Amino acid sequence: MTQRDPFRSSHVESRRNRPAKPPLSRDAIVDEALRQITSDDGAGMSLRRIAKALDTGPASLYAYVDDMTELQALVLDRALDAVAVGEAGEPWRDRLDGLLRSYAELLSTSPALAQLAVQTTAVGPNALRIAEALLEIFAEAGVEPATAAWAIDMLTMFVAAVAAEHALGSNPAAPDGPVAQAINRAAASEYPRVHAARDHIMSGTGEERFTWFIDILVRGILSHDQALHSETG
Repeated sequence: MTQRDPFRSSHVESRRNRPAKPPLSRDAIVDEALRQITSDDGAGMSLRRIAKALDTGPASLYAYVDDMTELQALVLDRALDAVAVGEAGEPWRDRLDGLLRSYAELLSTSPALAQLAVQTTAVGPNALRIAEALLEIFAEAGVEPATAAWAIDMLTMFVAAVAAEHALGSNPAAPDGPVAQAINRAAASEYPRVHAARDHIMSGTGEERFTWFIDILVRGILSHDQALHSETG
């Protein structure tokens, strides 16, 4: 059975008619779900908690959203409204870096939101706005559309994964973290290359690594595109 597109669903009128209770709507449900998923208590969102906050029963929510999967897609897209895509006319590389950092900073504000971005395919209007901006940026950089189309998927997945890792408090370069502990117990006789590279493996801040990762990915995208031009030229 074809899955319903939550971003093209028809409007549903609220059945509430008591003035003491604000009208129930999809926007109200999504707003409350986003508030819950980004709250400091770490409890995340659930249909039961959303219904309680909106002073209704969980069953009432199904008039506006089919299920939790649909609600997650709506919530993620609502959150992505905060991603800044820059202005046309800025240098393409500055605009790309700014967009990816804005994306990462948004997701890093909440472990639950970062996890949602990893688990949920972003397909709403704001996801399309971001995709449109990235395609425009790569067009300005001279990247072929086919390469750019795959590049935006790779970059957004990478940023979401990094944000999820850091939002959960995981820092691969932490001096007392599991990576450091593994490196420190790696015997030179058994892991000579790991032992020799241990200072490099543990070097750099999260910011330095993020900048390096993005630079390597972008250089790889440009290099791949140039190689395709050489093959077909």
